[in-house]
Amino acid sequence: MSGIVVIFDFDKTIVDCDSDNWVIDELGFTDLFNQLLPTMPWNSMMDRMMMELHTQGVTIEDIEKVLHRIPIHSRIIPALKEAHALGCDMRIVSDANVFFIETILKHLGIREYFSEINTNPGYVNEEGRLRILPYHDFNKAPHGCSLCPPNMCKGLIIDKIQNSMYTEDNKRFIYLGDGAGDYCPSLRLKERDFMMPRKNFPVWDLICKDPSLLKAEIHGWSDGEELEQVLLHLINKINMDINSQFISPDCKLHILSVSAPEALPKVLSVRP
Repeated sequence: MSGIVVIFDFDKTIVDCDSDNWVIDELGFTDLFNQLLPTMPWNSMMDRMMMELHTQGVTIEDIEKVLHRIPIHSRIIPALKEAHALGCDMRIVSDANVFFIETILKHLGIREYFSEINTNPGYVNEEGRLRILPYHDFNKAPHGCSLCPPNMCKGLIIDKIQNSMYTEDNKRFIYLGDGAGDYCPSLRLKERDFMMPRKNFPVWDLICKDPSLLKAEIHGWSDGEELEQVLLHLINKINMDINSQFISPDCKLHILSVSAPEALPKVLSVRP
């Protein structure tokens, strides 16, 4: 292992859409979804929609076929393969569900690249219906984070991963995400870590409001090609630091994207 832990969000980060919306839209249940959504939290809504799909005769095989054709940028799989080949410990922290994620990763032939998937539970019950449950049981034990949806606080998951890692080695983290739910974990990263927010997506906008709140170095990306370039640059940079035995915890780069020569907004420069 390289000493690098790369943590990926899933929707709009590894795949290029929201997997929940993709399944609902492709199976023709968008109107019903929009009608019911205001009545309950998103995660609970997805469990209800799986019941509606089952009632209307949609099978697990139908859902799998839809997931198999989910859009993904052509450079994502090469980026994952290269990061894995370089020895990175790759993990997923996602507010999707384990059934969708596992189905997609296995179809793409990349499930074995990830050592851990942290997401909402999902399973097929005895009736052949997909059940989707919350990661945190918010009815019995609310997580108490005001930044995150009731079913999942990604910050708490990052805390757990960090605590398990730091007892063994001084790992360095790279976190990639796009959504508002990726903001809380970005605040948990250390000075030696890296945050890769997707440009002009909710987590980017939240970081832009006050980037000084993040201790980690910030590197934006816009699509799969830029994700690949920035991620591999950071991995190589960390490996060079490790190999040269010259890692300064006070070092802060001001370059937010290695693939694009244009500078990002001045406000995003990380304080020295």
